[in-house]
Amino acid sequence: MRVAWGRVSLGRMKLVLFGATGMVGSRVATEASARGHQVLAVSRSGQSPIPGVTAAAADAADPAKVAELARGADAVASACVPPRDGSDPREPFLALNKALVEGVRAAGVGRLVVVGGAGGLEVAPGQAAADQPGFPEAYLPEALAHRDVLAFYRTLDDLDWTYVSPAAEIAPGTRTGRFRTGGDAMLTDADGRSRISAEDYAIAFVDELEQDAHPRSRMSVAY
Repeated sequence: MRVAWGRVSLGRMKLVLFGATGMVGSRVATEASARGHQVLAVSRSGQSPIPGVTAAAADAADPAKVAELARGADAVASACVPPRDGSDPREPFLALNKALVEGVRAAGVGRLVVVGGAGGLEVAPGQAAADQPGFPEAYLPEALAHRDVLAFYRTLDDLDWTYVSPAAEIAPGTRTGRFRTGGDAMLTDADGRSRISAEDYAIAFVDELEQDAHPRSRMSVAY
């Protein structure tokens, strides 16, 4: 575990970001752009999350389109989320990530950083939060979908991926630049809460894009 502060990038990166208009994706786009990186913000709507960032309309579940947009990039990032229409999200979200990986491979990009979920983080060795009594039923399908996706990424040995799990509570807030990062364990504060602002999560996410400190593994971020 380490305490991290937001860093200033020394090199300009060409980044293709899928899911760029959501709560987390828009903040990742903001953070990366503020550090001088060239961001292509991809979403189904094709809207730019912030002024000055180039946008494109595409579905991350279309590997041909992923390859077209990602070709020539230094890294690809995904802030895509499972379906939230009441259907079982596990199969479609896994299919989306498999298509994303296929497109990244076809584009010849070796680096992929993914916004993950918190439900699969361990509250004790080998014990995921999502498996504990009292885990909120409303969040369980999405937690299981994220866990399936992480299991898929862990089978890959030809791609430099990182799965970035937020704290159990993540919401718009303040950019403090001060947080902790860890691995598979859920990080909690002195009061036992696991939380992070979306702005500070974005700092950690872009730090990881720049530094590649957790290759082929999950990392966690919390106060």
